Amino acid sequence: MTKGACCAAIVWHHLAFYGPMSDVAAQVTPDLIAWLTEYARIAVQIFLVMGGFLSAASLAPQGLARFGSPLAKIGQRALRLLAPYSVALLFAVLVAALVRPWFAHDSVPAEPTWQQLIANALMLQDISGEDALSAGVWYVAIDFQLFAAVTLLFALSRRWARTWLGLQLGQHVVIALTALSLLVFNRHSELDMWFIYFVGAYGMGMLAYWGSQSAKPWSWTALLLALGFVSLELDFRLRIAVALCGALGLLWLMRIPSDGRLVAWLSRQAPARWLQSLGQMAYSVFLVHFSIVVLCNAVVSHLWPTQPWLNWLGMCMAFVLSLLAGRVLYLGVEARTPSIRSVARWELGLVGAGLLVSLLGARFAM
Repeated sequence: MTKGACCAAIVWHHLAFYGPMSDVAAQVTPDLIAWLTEYARIAVQIFLVMGGFLSAASLAPQGLARFGSPLAKIGQRALRLLAPYSVALLFAVLVAALVRPWFAHDSVPAEPTWQQLIANALMLQDISGEDALSAGVWYVAIDFQLFAAVTLLFALSRRWARTWLGLQLGQHVVIALTALSLLVFNRHSELDMWFIYFVGAYGMGMLAYWGSQSAKPWSWTALLLALGFVSLELDFRLRIAVALCGALGLLWLMRIPSDGRLVAWLSRQAPARWLQSLGQMAYSVFLVHFSIVVLCNAVVSHLWPTQPWLNWLGMCMAFVLSLLAGRVLYLGVEARTPSIRSVARWELGLVGAGLLVSLLGARFAM
């Protein structure tokens, strides 16, 4: 449910942030549009915490690596991320090419260059200084960096298995990295293309998992509170406060028996079932929704450029269409087991389509 709610928040943030529909709708609901623009994006921090939680559960549930080859593990992760990612970027390139001639707006990406296409295909756009082909793809690159980093960390710590204060070496390293990120790296925005900027929230998620499985959850709670309060006292950041609350919430919620009456009752309610379904396909919705937002902005601003409530209706329609497009991408690509060949095909399709769009654009511009 939490993933679904956060996914919905991110979609609405981009609907509010990228006009012109939201600019017109803000005439009647300025406070709501402003809130979505400024605060809904904080939901990303919960995604980071949950990513760390799930990584700890799959990679090192007791603090020791339980996987074989780290390179094979990282490769599997890359394939699962890249399959829907490349399809969504291909869709983004085509949508931008469709609306660019008649929708002049800053949210529409420019015609892609070959360097930009390759950098985006390899999730290196921010590191290489190239513009992203779609909003939010930075998160995919960071998620992969974080997963690869902790996988290598636990693979290396397995060679020097040591227990100190009841914790494995890998757990101590995670605690140290989390503290360094919260106290140092996360305070420098120029580092936000590297995993060290985000490992504070991700690491808190890992600590939350170990705490949820521990016989001494209060010790892990105290550790999280200490890391969070010291970092916030040093430099208050709302994103870190949200990540801390999310980690503490996960730690204790996961200790509630799944067959408890309250949990069972909540899981049967329609909103909960809807959020669970959305959470399952959240990655696909996250990838594809920006293209839908751009397309709906183009159509609605062309048909009803000045009517606030019709633009609000357009925003709601864009939200629904984003979920539908995400479901298609989830069922058609993400839910299937990817292969190197299929991912390579989609990656080449992305680069080829982008180059074709650029060539046609240059020809028609002459």
